[in-house]
Amino acid sequence: MVNNIAIIPARGGSKRVPRKNILDFDGKPMIAWTIEAAIDSNIFSKVLVSTDCEEIAEISKSFGAEVPFLRRSFSDDITPVSVATCDALKQAEEYWNEEFDCVVQLMANCPLRNSSDIANSMNAFIQNKRDFQISCFKFGWMNPWWAFKFNESGGHESMFPDAQFQRSQDLDDLFCPTGSIWIANAKELKDSNTFYGNNYKFEEINWISAVDIDDYDDLNFAKTLKSFKGQD
Repeated sequence: MVNNIAIIPARGGSKRVPRKNILDFDGKPMIAWTIEAAIDSNIFSKVLVSTDCEEIAEISKSFGAEVPFLRRSFSDDITPVSVATCDALKQAEEYWNEEFDCVVQLMANCPLRNSSDIANSMNAFIQNKRDFQISCFKFGWMNPWWAFKFNESGGHESMFPDAQFQRSQDLDDLFCPTGSIWIANAKELKDSNTFYGNNYKFEEINWISAVDIDDYDDLNFAKTLKSFKGQD
């Protein structure tokens, strides 16, 4: 595969953190970190930002991304992002009059993922001859085996009753998907309209690179991690 496109979905209507995709993150608009990581990976013929917002489009172009058109649909907060990415892929192929071999969806709210993470994930995708690959990370100090929820009576219910009293070292590792790096064969993605297509596989990345900012707690956590990374 030689004609790869990175698609960075970045709609303008974020609610939990308004203007999330372009707010300042360590001196740059948040989306800039993803754009620069994609460009620096040197594996894409196009780095496209899919947005419905003129401001996001102008900022993205200033950091080297291509935004030749605005998103034509799927800018609501209900449609799965995979659907918006698939539509952006079709729009891109129509605009440039070419077909892409592989599409990599890079969420703008994952600013700690770097070019090496992207390149390594692509290598795994190619070497394992996959059609769909979704990034994930291993749970660390938060042990989901011990998870519980409060019920209406004020009590609690264990999610995994058989595991709640076991030692963490005696339990299997558990993993969680992250929106950091999703990869698909372009033709297969257009046919399925989801990265969870037939025989999709997970690929583990570093938990720091996997941080996905959805609310202000996530934002503060990511900023703290970034400050520590800057001291390396």
